Amino acid sequence: MESFTAEAAFMADAAGRALVLLMEPHRLMFLSAGCVIGLVVGIIPGIGGIAATAMLLPFTYAMDPYAAFALLLGLGSTTATGDPIPAVLFGVPGGAGSAATVLDGLPMAKRGEAGRALSAAYMSSLMGGVFGALLLALAIPILRPAMLYLGSPELLAFSVLGISMVAILSGNAPLRGLAAGVAGIMVAMIGSDPQTGTLRWTFGSLYLWDGLPLTPLLLGVFALPELCDLLVTRLAISGKVQAANVYKGQWQGVKDCFENKWLIVRCSWIGAGIGAIPGLGSAVIDWLAYGHALKTEKGAAETFGKGDVRGVIASESSNNAKEGGALVPTIAFGVPGSASMAILLGAFLMHGLVPGPDMLTKNLDITYTMVWSVGLANILGAGLCYAFSPQFAKLATLRYTLILPAVLGIVYIGAFEASRDWGDLYMLLFFGLVGWLMKQFRWPRPPLILGVVLGDTIERYMFISIERYGLTWLARPVVAILFLTAIFGLIRPLLQDIRIHGGIRKMLSGFQAPRFHPAQLFTIFALGVMVAGLVSANDWGFKAKIVPIVVATIGLIAVALSLFNDMCRKPEELKEEGIGGQAQEKVEQKMHMDMTSDTGHLSVETIAKRGMLFFGYLVVFMISMWAIGLIPTAFFFVIVFMRVEGPERWSLVIPYAVILALFMYFVFDQIMTVPWPASLLGTWFPAMKFIPSV
Repeated sequence: MESFTAEAAFMADAAGRALVLLMEPHRLMFLSAGCVIGLVVGIIPGIGGIAATAMLLPFTYAMDPYAAFALLLGLGSTTATGDPIPAVLFGVPGGAGSAATVLDGLPMAKRGEAGRALSAAYMSSLMGGVFGALLLALAIPILRPAMLYLGSPELLAFSVLGISMVAILSGNAPLRGLAAGVAGIMVAMIGSDPQTGTLRWTFGSLYLWDGLPLTPLLLGVFALPELCDLLVTRLAISGKVQAANVYKGQWQGVKDCFENKWLIVRCSWIGAGIGAIPGLGSAVIDWLAYGHALKTEKGAAETFGKGDVRGVIASESSNNAKEGGALVPTIAFGVPGSASMAILLGAFLMHGLVPGPDMLTKNLDITYTMVWSVGLANILGAGLCYAFSPQFAKLATLRYTLILPAVLGIVYIGAFEASRDWGDLYMLLFFGLVGWLMKQFRWPRPPLILGVVLGDTIERYMFISIERYGLTWLARPVVAILFLTAIFGLIRPLLQDIRIHGGIRKMLSGFQAPRFHPAQLFTIFALGVMVAGLVSANDWGFKAKIVPIVVATIGLIAVALSLFNDMCRKPEELKEEGIGGQAQEKVEQKMHMDMTSDTGHLSVETIAKRGMLFFGYLVVFMISMWAIGLIPTAFFFVIVFMRVEGPERWSLVIPYAVILALFMYFVFDQIMTVPWPASLLGTWFPAMKFIPSV
């Protein structure tokens, strides 16, 4: 007992010294600078905290360790606080960790509750981030033995548990969700097989050898469909927003967070706990927390995805708590809990620090400085966001002709930053079309992202486990428990349907002769993709093809069953999905785990024509980029788009185009030194390269 008291006193003393050290003015200044940069980076879709952390790392050479980690962790902790701003206002996730926020944040903005949604996001981010910092402070000495126990079998089991969330993220279309999740896993397997070097589904493209980057896929599947629907409906995101209503909404958002404090605590545990497991990735945390809230919160199945503030709270509290969790293995073992933590290890080496026991003994002051930096950064970040919320909320009232040109230009820049290859932009366009069709035909998109994030992890850990342990690892207690939980999660929708129909016999009796409906076209396309994937994988070596063939077979069965269900289920048993969301209502109403389209009031012909127009604009934008560069393209695109679609007056169009071009030049070219796609004009006339991005 005395030793425990002495240990607690020692740690409390170290925490107090660390706070005093961090409170020195120049260190607070660096912490604040990191917070501001993190918020800006979070607001800009596709850039992400990883790139910003890497760019700031060289500037920490001359700093002491306390100031260096204050700057870097200030940025890392507040990037997630800025992420929900574009997610709520435009349906464009600022980063992979805020994708789930779109599902309820954007519907709230559309009905004039942007202030409330943003406030709930800020406060839950603040509470989750502080909780993550608190967990870090308490967990490092306690979790050290537990973290050492986790091997590749346990990491595989955690990944399988994560992928089983497709059952929850599929809502009222479990077969479609399973097929989308399988498609995501197949996308994750594109590239060179790590076991044999076999090139899988690369289609002869050098760009795909290293796999498909997540950023263009994420922006394509989630961002472009929302921008397309803006053009299709030709409306603002929301009606008029009064400043008084925004401030009232801010206060309501704060009250929402305190009313749902236990949800925040649970989701923060999820965020911090999953964040502490290396290799699982931050992109999946918000979905796991969202799925947990969907299953545990009263009435969630009826309101989530339609503008329920609890969906925003669940996603954002877990997203911000992950930073503290990811620091646990980074500090204790030198194993980065995330990609940004891998860059942070560079700061350790630059300042002569060695992760491990030393960070818990002689360098404990520095460790607790990190804890305080994460906690204070979340408070500063939330305060800055609250100060500017009315201005952010007003963005939702802008006409689509004012929103689309600027957001499209930034989305293109964010997508190109993935691997800085033209292939990023082609993938952005392709997955944008796929994402829009999935949204129109009511295929859930979250399982696709979940499959992409976890697919490669599952295959890698499975081979490592088999190579090291044979099959004995299946009997390990943690592995067995997690696998059983995952299996139950996957079959739960089937068990629910059996119960709803009153038994298997009654469920199987509700079929008739097949009938075709246009909504089945996308399912037929998905069936063709699965068949093509199976046929092409058959020529690979055994080790390279075994997992892809198993996965593609599961996907083929899921799509075939979904198509059979759509074609043969009796009308009273089936909810037929049509383009624009036109449908017959199913007796048993379940949640559609994705945003529904706002185009239901338009005819199919109008939706198709305007959708083609949107993607036509994207193609023209890319051709112009190839010819004259991105910034000149953005300038001319603003003029053409606003005059053709508005038409907006020239006195607005020209200043808008000039300001956007200057903003891109100063922020991306001068400050962030973003490399630009090569242009034809710059290749043919090198003297023209004085023009930015040419």
